[in-house]
Amino acid sequence: MSIHDPAAAPAVGQTVVADPSSAVPLIPVGDLARTYARLKPEIDAAVGRVLQSGWYILGREVAAFETAFASYLGVGHAVGVGNGTDAIALGLRALGVGPGDEVITSPLSAAFSALAISQIGAVPTFADIDPRRMTLDPAAVAAAITPRTKAVMPVHLYGQPAEMDPILVLARKHGLKVLEDCAQAHGARYRGRPVGGWGDAAAFSFYPSKNLGAFGDGGAVTTQDPAIADRLRQLRNGGQSARYVHSLVGVNSRLDELQAAILGVRLDHLDRDNARRRAIAACYDAALAGSTRLIAPWTAPDVEPVHHLYVLRTVDRTGLKARLAAQGIASDVHYPTAIHCQPAYAARFRSGQFPEAERAADEVLSMPLVPELTDEEVERVAAALELEA
Repeated sequence: MSIHDPAAAPAVGQTVVADPSSAVPLIPVGDLARTYARLKPEIDAAVGRVLQSGWYILGREVAAFETAFASYLGVGHAVGVGNGTDAIALGLRALGVGPGDEVITSPLSAAFSALAISQIGAVPTFADIDPRRMTLDPAAVAAAITPRTKAVMPVHLYGQPAEMDPILVLARKHGLKVLEDCAQAHGARYRGRPVGGWGDAAAFSFYPSKNLGAFGDGGAVTTQDPAIADRLRQLRNGGQSARYVHSLVGVNSRLDELQAAILGVRLDHLDRDNARRRAIAACYDAALAGSTRLIAPWTAPDVEPVHHLYVLRTVDRTGLKARLAAQGIASDVHYPTAIHCQPAYAARFRSGQFPEAERAADEVLSMPLVPELTDEEVERVAAALELEA
């Protein structure tokens, strides 16, 4: 179960205490202050560069990051926007999805995946998940297609890529657009290629906790199609085709220069950080090997995950969470309620309609996993999991 690795990120930042009356140091699920401490010289220099430039919206930093991110993913275009929700909404609009159109997506995700569909007047519909991949089951997608379906939006959940090949076959057969939700999968690969370049377009979030996170909100849409990219650039900037010429009914959703500069720094570290995440996940996997009480996340042979979250499954989530907390190990639930069971959508669906997603929502528990965890912290978590297994 050793986590010692020459590529491991150094231990940085002070540990916080789980309880003021306890001497047990808390191992956090995430700690953004550690990220800043590790990258402080580079981030401070990038921020200072932007402040001194006097140009803060849609300038050189955004253009440079868009170029670098598109190159990293092997796609033709990346268009920075204000946040991940807008990335989905604008990506769908750029693909021609509009009011009344149905978009099939996963019921196991952050609710923002569906909210972005609703934001443009389209209708989120759901297909159940593959219980091992925890992403859209292609057979369920096929069964969910109706004459009103306009697009499919697979979610690469927890850093695990969705099964894209059969989804793309279905989309081509039925004339559907495909928008990938890559909010949790920066750098993940499916069949050797990064996610974000498989569909007609892809939406990324740069929320601070993401593998590639800003120090505020941010997002991007990627595509190989220059016409889609041009439409996105107009839509994000009030629909302007030229200054003061509003050719489309657009929105105000622009990635700002400060966040783009910070993202440029973090992009340079992304592969190393993802490697550290994989090393930590491998340590946890070893601790859970053979367990029937705690089920480790399954990785398909055709993917390379980036472990945005390490999500195990257990029927005793409440008990496990409490026992880990008593040892100073934080945990979290992503996500406790399937989207179709949320009050905002419950009137259109029934409990039990997507049983695999609902079962997962009852069982998932996220362990500490960020690149800045120390080897000692990782080994403490692994030892606790081994005892529970």
